[in-house]
Amino acid sequence: MTDSQPVISCRNAWKIFGSDPEQFYANITADMSFEDMRAQGYIAGVRDVSVDVAKGEMLVIMGLSGSGKSTLVRCLSRLHDITAGSIIVDGQDLGSLSEKELIELRRRKMGMVFQSFGLLPHRTVLENVAFPLEMRGQDKHERRQRALEVIDLVGLSGREEYFPRELSGGQQQRVGIARSLAIEPDIWFLDEPFSALDPLIRREMQDEFLRLQEMLGKTIVFITHDFDEALRLADRIAIMKDGAVEQCDTPDQIVLNPATEYVAKFTEDIDKARVVHAGAIARPLNGQPATGTPVSSGKTIQDLARLLVDDTRDQIPVAADSGTIIGSLDRIEALDILLR
Repeated sequence: MTDSQPVISCRNAWKIFGSDPEQFYANITADMSFEDMRAQGYIAGVRDVSVDVAKGEMLVIMGLSGSGKSTLVRCLSRLHDITAGSIIVDGQDLGSLSEKELIELRRRKMGMVFQSFGLLPHRTVLENVAFPLEMRGQDKHERRQRALEVIDLVGLSGREEYFPRELSGGQQQRVGIARSLAIEPDIWFLDEPFSALDPLIRREMQDEFLRLQEMLGKTIVFITHDFDEALRLADRIAIMKDGAVEQCDTPDQIVLNPATEYVAKFTEDIDKARVVHAGAIARPLNGQPATGTPVSSGKTIQDLARLLVDDTRDQIPVAADSGTIIGSLDRIEALDILLR
């Protein structure tokens, strides 16, 4: 469930690495490519990025290694200072915050989970999860209660006294997630949190993550290089190349209408029927009657395969979760997606 008011608003952000990035930025021309910059000894880790993240939204940032994914997230949390542009988080301009104000914002609003679990080996699960609350100076009894709550939330009850070495990779990642949830962040940054896990555990963690998001409704920026993972988790996907965002849109639209050749290469091997939802290709009724039983806007074309083959209607009504008819599905168009 998302809100129209952005929690994060990034406008024309640049992060340039080199000897004098501000001076170099002042002389950048519109036709200067990523390679032109590199030839002059500068790397544009983030290049003129504008993107908003709404309350409760999960924005997945993806791209190949070196595309700028992690650099962008580090800018959104001001682990990196940007060279130009602006980043507003919860109404505050990150660039204008003092060190003290920035620390307070991170403590109060932000949680972070990275690919490496970063657990303290000499501390138990309970102690690892309670650690950020200890750093915050919270009462021992209160932090223990909160730690136990989130340990239960991520499915690790009964393992509170285990040490990290006694846990599987998936369990260690759950501890990392519980630790970041302990501070009750409004905004959650996750940098390839599941990429070190084997495929079965990774799928299990994705399921767990979707369950948590359904319960908690966090505003999430999630990095991955795995397009299947992005399609499964995202409300919207931002695909990056050479520091720039090539396209930022819903999974349906990225698969149906890739904005660039680069994005099209990401989508060419994807089974579109598995991704595209009825609501994404529903057309307004424009006064035409909606006849027969409607289909849910949240159903994928794959979910509707049997109906599309057996039904004789040219136009099939599409209903929102509330039951309201929002448009109609052209059966031939849907069958074309199914058979691609």
